Amino acid sequence: MFVEAIEKVDQFTRPIHFILRYYTGSDIVPGTATLFFVNEDGFAVTCRHVARQILYSSSIYENYQKFKGELRRFEKDPGFETQRLFLESKYKINSENPIRILFNFIKCASYKGLTIHLHPTQDLAIIQFRDFNSKQYQGHAKFLKDSRQVKQGRYLCRLGYPFPEFTNYKYNKNTGDIEWTKEGRINTPSFPIDGIITRHIGESNAITGIEMSTPGLRGQSGGPLFDRNGVIYGMQSSTRHLHLGFDQVNREVITDGHRKKVSNYPFLNVGQCVHVDVIKQFLREKNITFFEADETE
Repeated sequence: MFVEAIEKVDQFTRPIHFILRYYTGSDIVPGTATLFFVNEDGFAVTCRHVARQILYSSSIYENYQKFKGELRRFEKDPGFETQRLFLESKYKINSENPIRILFNFIKCASYKGLTIHLHPTQDLAIIQFRDFNSKQYQGHAKFLKDSRQVKQGRYLCRLGYPFPEFTNYKYNKNTGDIEWTKEGRINTPSFPIDGIITRHIGESNAITGIEMSTPGLRGQSGGPLFDRNGVIYGMQSSTRHLHLGFDQVNREVITDGHRKKVSNYPFLNVGQCVHVDVIKQFLREKNITFFEADETE
């Protein structure tokens, strides 16, 4: 049902590749996200939580470099461990936050600069590829003109890049840093997921989101939500986990001929999308050209 729509939307939907390094880990952690273009002038939308990683990637590493610089002064100090703990607290260095983030826009545009606008309240951001001399996407999004068509039960699809299969990165022992390479796989395949609209999500008596019956997958954040004609209804943002209440605690079952006691606490995973009206209003506020279409177009 969505074959032609996916082919159309895929022309202006692109992956963002990330590689991350954590303070206490030695592995390079790959990750993905998604954006889609809204016009031919290099403007795209994605999630705010994705754009923040791009926006603050340099300052995160600069903070870590300052931490290392101060810590180096105490390498031969008998109170080294005490100083290390103090500096970790001072610079907010811990095992949960990355110390290095590198990103790579795949088949978007050859650009000289970026401008990023973060929405003040919603998980939405605009990315502008400035001064680009070659555009590597075709077409652009067409947003639903009449949002009254966003109804419970409507069958829609999302497209994104949830599985980081690229391998063109490494740890450079000479520099002590992670980096992109020219070797390895550079692509990650797109992945669609369908579902129906289950509920509207509101804040302060205003509808700001769309809930879908199926989860958005990690890496699909920033990907378009669209109908069978490729008309955009919203953007994948996050996944909510709804407790179903069908808990089974220490229930006895027979598996492979053996009696076992198992427990299960089931949840329903539903997708949460930024509403089309929120996206269009933010584009209007920033005086960015976008296009609309009727559902039947």
